[in-house]
Amino acid sequence: MTTDWEWDDTLFLGSAAYYKRGRLPYAPGLADALAEVLELDGRGRLMDVGCGPGTVALSLAHLFSEIVGVDPDRGMIAEATREAAEREVSGKSRWVRARAEELPAGLGTFTVATFAQSFHWMDRDLVAATVRNMLRPGGALVHVSDVKTDVRTDARTQTRTADGLPHPAPPRTALKELVGRYLGPVRRAGQGVLPHGTPGNEAAVFARAGFTGPQRHVVPGGQSLERTTDDVVAEVFSMSSSAPHLFGTRRDEFEADVRLLLREVSPTGRFSERRPGTELSVWWRDPH
Repeated sequence: MTTDWEWDDTLFLGSAAYYKRGRLPYAPGLADALAEVLELDGRGRLMDVGCGPGTVALSLAHLFSEIVGVDPDRGMIAEATREAAEREVSGKSRWVRARAEELPAGLGTFTVATFAQSFHWMDRDLVAATVRNMLRPGGALVHVSDVKTDVRTDARTQTRTADGLPHPAPPRTALKELVGRYLGPVRRAGQGVLPHGTPGNEAAVFARAGFTGPQRHVVPGGQSLERTTDDVVAEVFSMSSSAPHLFGTRRDEFEADVRLLLREVSPTGRFSERRPGTELSVWWRDPH
């Protein structure tokens, strides 16, 4: 991580209950794409590091004999456990409350390890090296993220403009400004701040750890989504930078202002947008 920020267990405190409803879904076809690239056949073990409420691990459960999710947030582990029961996959899933830095934690070896928009919160060099040692020979690490570019001429991506959709787009710039008025201009993260944002250049970290790759695959987005006011409110509270606890006694006041802003943008309480594409960067434990 950055030198001016330290992780603490309030990073996503209170956000887990909002995560499933609030976060934009990954592009449809993610599981099919991974199954093809990694030749998955229902056997093997998956470890999802920084699993949150199990979003990615549960979507891949049918491709493995066992899935193991690791996350330090108690609420996220509780949500993942509940969702696994709803999907009737409790018998092949395990949810471990631990920081990635505590691995291997006696969890054994795995065929695939995934990091879905979580790697930037960790001691990346330490975790990458540890996870490589936890993979079986021929195993793969998959870094999952939203497609960062929106290039209309690139066939691998799709534009996310709301042109032609029936409702206004969620006013994310205005919402970010509203968060800033309550919490200050510097991005909050747990008990600290991130004046320089989260680190990037994951490729250099994985290469230093001895992985080979990457093989990059983009699962196209662009599909129309309809969102409600409650969905957008949930999205705000699902973010570490606007986790519910950060607002203290002003939480209800902040939510009222969020709803007022959303009502001004869309009096019907309906919003439209397009799914982001999903980028998969596959790194192999051994030369592939």
